[in-house]
Amino acid sequence: MIMEKSKVLIVGGTGYLGKRLVKASLAVGHQTYILHRPEIGLDIEKIQMLFSFKEQGAHLVSGSLDDHQSLVNAVKLVDVVICAISGVHLRSHQILLQLKLVDAIKEAGNVKRFLPSEFGTDPAKMENAMEPGKITFDDKMKVRKAIEEGGIPFTYVSSNCFAGYFVGGLCQPAQILPSKDSVVLFGDGNTPAIYVDEDDIAMYTIKTVDDPRTLNKTLYIRPSKNILSQRQVVETWEKLIGKELHKSSNSKEEFLAIIKGLSYAEQVGLIHYYHVFYEGCLANFEIGNEGVEATQLYPEINYISVEEYLKRYL
Repeated sequence: MIMEKSKVLIVGGTGYLGKRLVKASLAVGHQTYILHRPEIGLDIEKIQMLFSFKEQGAHLVSGSLDDHQSLVNAVKLVDVVICAISGVHLRSHQILLQLKLVDAIKEAGNVKRFLPSEFGTDPAKMENAMEPGKITFDDKMKVRKAIEEGGIPFTYVSSNCFAGYFVGGLCQPAQILPSKDSVVLFGDGNTPAIYVDEDDIAMYTIKTVDDPRTLNKTLYIRPSKNILSQRQVVETWEKLIGKELHKSSNSKEEFLAIIKGLSYAEQVGLIHYYHVFYEGCLANFEIGNEGVEATQLYPEINYISVEEYLKRYL
């Protein structure tokens, strides 16, 4: 007997990760619904994207996080809700808006699983994070608390470093293209981190939707080929271009001193870099009973390695 696939609602479906989640959901064969604001106005790129998804079989649902009844109505159409609204301060930090979505899911009473917008460092491991970067993890934990107190079945996705933001610029902040001349290392550059292609993040996420092994668990995406230090990422690029880059470095103290003079949003983001590349917060713990690892659950997914990702820049 073939189990019918869940109907999936994606909130934030035109965003950086959201559009990839929509594509993955459609590719896997889920009836896919996209929540969109009725006042989308003159944002022609989003309108064109929405209608492109509609042509591929997606259902467009008008609703807003500021309109409770529209959220309830949208949620009642589906079995699973995935939220991909931004949690990045340099773009738009909207994590706590999900509390409105939690309220709608509770009232609707039909949702079999909710995947909130996490998709990075596991906030449950970051209770000792530094200010002001700590706010990101604290807000995500507030959403988790509301989900669990509301008795809503969940899956949390910890996808570590988005390759587009980290691999492309050789892990250097505010750089998305790899230099062929020089690179600045975090300390000695030897602290391991984990990098995942954004399309792979979306596919692993969608795979969890009807998987009982991921229910009320955290899914950690840890592709073995992509657990690399910054220095190893740089060496991979050097091998591809046949040239050694000039390397300089910032100590912990120098990096923290640089941060102090920046805007609040920049400080939040760079504190996250500090925890990843100086403290190794992504790879310095074992996955316990409350978590599962994506590449072990879904070995059929041929994920993009760091080397394959860097080849596109040649």
